[in-house]
Amino acid sequence: MSFPKLQRQLASLPNIEALFEYFEVEVNRQFLYQNQSAILKRFNGYLLLQKPEDWFAARRALRTAFCKIHRGQLDTQTRSACRGCTSCLRR
Repeated sequence: MSFPKLQRQLASLPNIEALFEYFEVEVNRQFLYQNQSAILKRFNGYLLLQKPEDWFAARRALRTAFCKIHRGQLDTQTRSACRGCTSCLRR
């Protein structure tokens, strides 16, 4: 799948929940709605920088954006583990 085709597919998704379902990423819905704009902003930035050529690269960009936002809200003093998504690579 080329980058323009991927962009058209992503533009046709109605909301952020559909975006996560399209990429088959399980997340906490409450956290998702509270941080929707920050996640989308970071995800779109990663898409512009990386220009993913396939579904897997775009999924990796979405997971990276989600984890960056989620890890930023964790307490740095307690070194708590990331529990945001079931497919997190940083567990």
